[in-house]
Amino acid sequence: MWFKNIQLYRLSNLATSIDQFAEQLSRGPFVKCPSNQPMSRGWIAPRKDGSLVYSLGGQWLIALAVEQRLLPSSVVNEEVKDRAELLEAQQGYAPGRKQMKELRERITEELMPRAFTRRRSTFVWIDPVNGWFCVDAASPGKAEEVIEHLRHCLDEFPLTMLHTELSPTSSMSDWLAGGDAPAGFTIDRDCEMKACGEEQSAVRYVRHPLEGDTHEEVKAHLASGKLPTKLALTWDDRISFVLTEKLEIKRLAFLDLLKEQAQQGNNHAEEQFDADFALMTGELSRFIPQLIAALGGEVKEQA
Repeated sequence: MWFKNIQLYRLSNLATSIDQFAEQLSRGPFVKCPSNQPMSRGWIAPRKDGSLVYSLGGQWLIALAVEQRLLPSSVVNEEVKDRAELLEAQQGYAPGRKQMKELRERITEELMPRAFTRRRSTFVWIDPVNGWFCVDAASPGKAEEVIEHLRHCLDEFPLTMLHTELSPTSSMSDWLAGGDAPAGFTIDRDCEMKACGEEQSAVRYVRHPLEGDTHEEVKAHLASGKLPTKLALTWDDRISFVLTEKLEIKRLAFLDLLKEQAQQGNNHAEEQFDADFALMTGELSRFIPQLIAALGGEVKEQA
């Protein structure tokens, strides 16, 4: 249940009830990938109760399942090669580009039903009151999968990118140069910096204290024009994470004390799910505004 990454968006004026939201999601439910299709995606119940929207304390959770058929290109290429050789022997000349294209398409269609399938799920936390839309995805591409399917299902979906007054890059540069993070945060031991030139040379510190002589090295890299692209931080001794230049939150980890709190007195899986979700969303509801404040506050879009 605990999110490991956050792709963060701003959801404004979602004028729909949870029942309306669930009804609209039912327009795009998950079905198993047909034998002749490479992929299928749709909404599944985040918890094993059948509801497409799980809600607790005004916080919503949804989940998108994606199933793909795994057909390695090497398998297709080998079959194409064998049949192209047979075709050349039959017709007396090598198949042309159009014939090869048709051959590849036909072979792919034939092999697709025999391909193995792989399924993955992406969870989304929605705070309809405070307007947070958080996708547990390591890349924007995985988040876009969710957003695209939502736009397909919903009548209205007022989602926008989140922008801050200060860019993560400039803020991380200031924190590293000064050797100190903003109030409530501490700098951890991982950092990545890249040059802006064509070579894009990079320096990485992994599990390495960024203080003392290392701090002087970091400042020298900053002075030479390298810019931070990733920085490990801890918030309030409760959540550790890596902030990226794109305002992505990666390697999100809720420290052991929080998970111990969630496990107290919960003997059933459903109760544990409720406790985990309540604690996670409660912590993130405090953490996200403080992170945005550390980046100078949110830039409000002009009406």
